[in-house]
Amino acid sequence: MATLTNETLLLQQKRDKFVARGVSNGNKSIAVKGEGALLFDQDGRRFIDFAGAIGTMNVGHSHPKVVEALKNQAEAFVHPGFNVMMYASYIELAEKLCSLTPGAFDKKAIFLNSGAEAVENAVKIARKYTGRQAVVTFNRGFHGRTNLAMSMTSKVKPYKFGFGPFAPEVYQAPYPYSYQRPKGLTETAYEDFIIEQFREFFTSQVAPETVACVVMEPIQGEGGFIIPSKRFIQFVASFCKEHDIVFVADEIQTGFARTGKYFAIEHFDVVPDLITVSKSLGAGVPISGVVGRAEMLDASNPGELGGTYAGSPLGCVAALAVLDIIESEELNEKAEHIGKTIEQAARRWKESYDSIGDIRRLGAMAAIEFVKDSQSKLPDKELAAKIAAYANENGLLLLTAGINGNVVRFLSPLVITDEQLHEGLAIIEQALKSI
Repeated sequence: MATLTNETLLLQQKRDKFVARGVSNGNKSIAVKGEGALLFDQDGRRFIDFAGAIGTMNVGHSHPKVVEALKNQAEAFVHPGFNVMMYASYIELAEKLCSLTPGAFDKKAIFLNSGAEAVENAVKIARKYTGRQAVVTFNRGFHGRTNLAMSMTSKVKPYKFGFGPFAPEVYQAPYPYSYQRPKGLTETAYEDFIIEQFREFFTSQVAPETVACVVMEPIQGEGGFIIPSKRFIQFVASFCKEHDIVFVADEIQTGFARTGKYFAIEHFDVVPDLITVSKSLGAGVPISGVVGRAEMLDASNPGELGGTYAGSPLGCVAALAVLDIIESEELNEKAEHIGKTIEQAARRWKESYDSIGDIRRLGAMAAIEFVKDSQSKLPDKELAAKIAAYANENGLLLLTAGINGNVVRFLSPLVITDEQLHEGLAIIEQALKSI
């Protein structure tokens, strides 16, 4: 353990005294500088970032193009309020995202502040368009911490416990988890089973003609980076189309090159009606949005959607810079290289450690699931927590995930160098040897 300065210790004490206990801190260092995939604290320590502000920093910390865009915008004006007086960056970002999102139909966009706000607005849009009320999400899904988004979220602790009552007319459907499928079932048989469970859900839990939207993470984020089969996602999308249900892809954590494509749903050959975006769209500047079918977004009347800071000029110019960086620096291609490097290391570790149960990834969205042993597949939350703690104490920012907290996830900036990536993986390997 490094010796902390009095200044750091004082700030940590003030944090405990003045900041709400409900806000968690995986690492209690005090950041003073970020650059690419690195963060530095005020005690002079350097951290390789495998957390990326929970998937927010795909283009890295303080990218020069983002910094320049923010400086220029702040010098011009900070916030006239788009609903008071328009500005070009909002309109240009809407145009850009409408062209990038899948679907050969007329699209429109609205910009907001946070991922949860995007999810809630997607539900508002779907309800207004369909005239229906029910919302379907999935087991292990995560959609935010506001009341409706929290209601749509699956994990009880720490997200829902003690915070009810929850929003009504929210239902959670089964979502495949191939690694934890019942013994004896092949992957195909398991797919058949889950699809049948999904059909039955709309008989036993909610009638499809009352459902406004199905909101799905193409890859579950907080749920443990669970990757469903293409067949399952295509079935859900076709079911929605058959029953005039709005299909919403929640791309808040999966979007903007994380999986090797701009949006994870592109891997599954499915075109959603609406897409929610946030996190890495703004490179750390709060911005979110809903993009999708023009007729759906236009179902709401003027004033029914929006917010005081929604689509701020700072967020919009940061987002335009991000999209330029993804293209010019070929980050979709870089994501696949990063993911492959992580997977190769993890598979090598798996040969020595029976506690590594599953390794899964799509592009650079990668995870390792830790279990008591490979036969029982019982989750080992304690081991995952120890590995994350060791990493954070030894210069690597690392996060866990999963409904049981037993998954270590990789969310490094996509601009990470090979040297930094291998250095970070070496720290995890040392954790495995030490624990």
